[in-house]
Amino acid sequence: MGNTTMSLYRNSAWFLKGMTEFTRSAFLSAAKHFVEKDLEVSMAGRVFMITGANSGIGRATAMAIAKRGGTVHMVCRNKDKAEEARADIVKESGNKEIYVHILDLSETRKVWEFAEAFKRKYKALNLLINNAGCIMSERDVNAEGLEKSFASNVMGVYILTRGLIPLLEKSAEPRVITVSSGGMLVQKLRTGNLQTEIGRYDGTMVYAQHKRQQVVMTEQWAQTHSNIHFSVMHPGWVDTPAVANAMPDFHQSMKDSLRTPEQGADTVVWLAISEAAATKPSGSFFQDRRMVSAHLPLAWTHSSQLEQQKFMSVMEDLAKTFQPH
Repeated sequence: MGNTTMSLYRNSAWFLKGMTEFTRSAFLSAAKHFVEKDLEVSMAGRVFMITGANSGIGRATAMAIAKRGGTVHMVCRNKDKAEEARADIVKESGNKEIYVHILDLSETRKVWEFAEAFKRKYKALNLLINNAGCIMSERDVNAEGLEKSFASNVMGVYILTRGLIPLLEKSAEPRVITVSSGGMLVQKLRTGNLQTEIGRYDGTMVYAQHKRQQVVMTEQWAQTHSNIHFSVMHPGWVDTPAVANAMPDFHQSMKDSLRTPEQGADTVVWLAISEAAATKPSGSFFQDRRMVSAHLPLAWTHSSQLEQQKFMSVMEDLAKTFQPH
């Protein structure tokens, strides 16, 4: 099969899968098999960091954890939106242990500085939830010369996670959860052209590639840090401001089938707080509280262990160049 046929197959197989598994009605049918007791737990004394916590899935996750007594560090780009979300969460949950940190994950050096400062200031972090993400309509670079969405979705996640691993390892039952996207199912890992300098810039496909890279990072970290439970998940197709802005046509045509932010956040919350989630192998990909394959059937999206390690060493070398001394 030629590349075009294959990518067409991947895209239509993906859309069919999406229509049956990623929609609101798919969530409702999956939810019939959920164990409600899984989420009936107190999170008092546990410390959570959630990126992009002021809207959409991040905010719904922060609210669910706050209601269960967890301490939440909201990492957000926009101060006003973050403070407003924090006030709502405190008011609705009655939990005052909610803290706001202002950080733009696309500002690579600042991510390093933030991780270092956080480690100095706080003595525990049980959970890191990498939720923030961005889809760019056109190619743009940050101050460090990195393509902005790569800086935010991939490098930001890499540096934040890697920077906080020492603190996570010192804390009880640490977990790291990354919110990916079903879009990654149509992408095979690229180890070159990471900044999309070559070829046409298609923001949605670039984003899908980043989401594949997040899956690979999760799988690799799970192998190297066995005392932390890593997972990556697909929230389904969710009605969030990000989706409405980045993919207006998709949002418009699908809006009656999109999940609520709470439905999209359900598996994030389950992975973050349930005992059941911790019994699953680290490094797995989840959808609606179930481990699922990170590849479509027949799709040529598998990459070798060698390619994955090459990608990680490229990330490592690139990240180091921005590390504050």
